[in-house]
Amino acid sequence: MYAIIATGGKQYTVAEGDEIFVEKLGLEEGASVTFDQVLLVNDGKTRVGDPTVSGATVTGTVIKEGRARKIIVYKYKPKKGSHKKNGHRQPYTKVKIEKING
Repeated sequence: MYAIIATGGKQYTVAEGDEIFVEKLGLEEGASVTFDQVLLVNDGKTRVGDPTVSGATVTGTVIKEGRARKIIVYKYKPKKGSHKKNGHRQPYTKVKIEKING
């Protein structure tokens, strides 16, 4: 059994027991989270939403919140002597999928 959920402007294929990294949710460790934007549920037969499957939810538990590895953003203009170096660390929430209700 698996489902496709939408959160943080992205779509994720999840199954029970999966651990996924989603955009920061701002919840504490051990908190329960419910995703109600379920786009597809497959439990032997496939149900596709229009745009979401009515009555379907996916519940999970927050494992941790953190920040990803730093990426370097380097901009320069050739022949001008202009350059700018910047770094960015994207915040995330790690969620363990507990149950697909649908």
